[in-house]
Amino acid sequence: MSHAHPENWPVLLVTGALDPGLFKDFSTLAAAAAESDGNPPLSEQTLVTLRGADGGDHSVLSLALYAPDEDSDPATADDLAGIAVVVESPEGTGVLELAVHPNYRNRGVADRLLAALQDKRGFDGLTAWSHGNHEAAAELATRFGYGPVRELWKMRLMSSTSEMPDAALPPGITLRAFVPGQDEEAWLAANRAAFAHHPEQGSMTLADLEARKAEDWFDPAGFLLAVNSDGALLGYHWTKVHPRQGGHPAIGEVYVVGVTPEAQGLGLGKALTVAGIRYLQDKDLHAVMLYVDGDNAAAVALYQKLGFVRWDTDVMYGPVSKN
Repeated sequence: MSHAHPENWPVLLVTGALDPGLFKDFSTLAAAAAESDGNPPLSEQTLVTLRGADGGDHSVLSLALYAPDEDSDPATADDLAGIAVVVESPEGTGVLELAVHPNYRNRGVADRLLAALQDKRGFDGLTAWSHGNHEAAAELATRFGYGPVRELWKMRLMSSTSEMPDAALPPGITLRAFVPGQDEEAWLAANRAAFAHHPEQGSMTLADLEARKAEDWFDPAGFLLAVNSDGALLGYHWTKVHPRQGGHPAIGEVYVVGVTPEAQGLGLGKALTVAGIRYLQDKDLHAVMLYVDGDNAAAVALYQKLGFVRWDTDVMYGPVSKN
């Protein structure tokens, strides 16, 4: 491992989707950081964009800092020390996620990446996620004049000890499993309507959906759709199971629950939530988790009533006004 300072290490800049080799390097580093920190440094959507065909030239910017061998030319760098990814929006804003390999921390890797980002893109319109809100990330944000602008709570329910309340479906509504090859367009339309004002979920595309269907964890049996007597899709609960990793047992996730505007106020959201949790509990999972915006008081209150407790927090940082 090189002991030189990363100030002069070359930064590789890539726009658009990554080639398979570079994506593998990014994934390996992200896995090492997650194992060390207890939280993945890159969001699922970021990984989808990096790997997907819709990672266009102006939709994503990746920076990779490779550490050269001690006795080699810097151009032959072969050890990925840090990564930074900016996913751009059509409005000209971007979201940054950054990770440093545990073997290269406290050596200025993050500063080197951010300096390269400043030269390439600048920080205008840029916010940044800190998954788990580690102290080092908070200190780095402060140095760059950033402060918290959004909190995403991770909540957890101990599956084997929690009994769900009765929550019947509204009259005339039934549940069925998602059918691949049949329900994609109807689900996308329902999802857009249910999350019209949500910054991430409401903008999911068919490519995003297909990418998730291609993941090992995807199981249509756990993708519950609520339909009326005419077959119209009114809501859904998409569950997810994270497999066992090392000493960490498998855990279920309330991946996303959505209710279309015309079906809101019927109690469908609670019924779908309970149905999905029971589905996960029937798999004898250690626990069930979910993400929810910390300022979504109604959702937080519902999950707390169901037995969920706050477990961890992701924090989005943005520029702090100097006024």
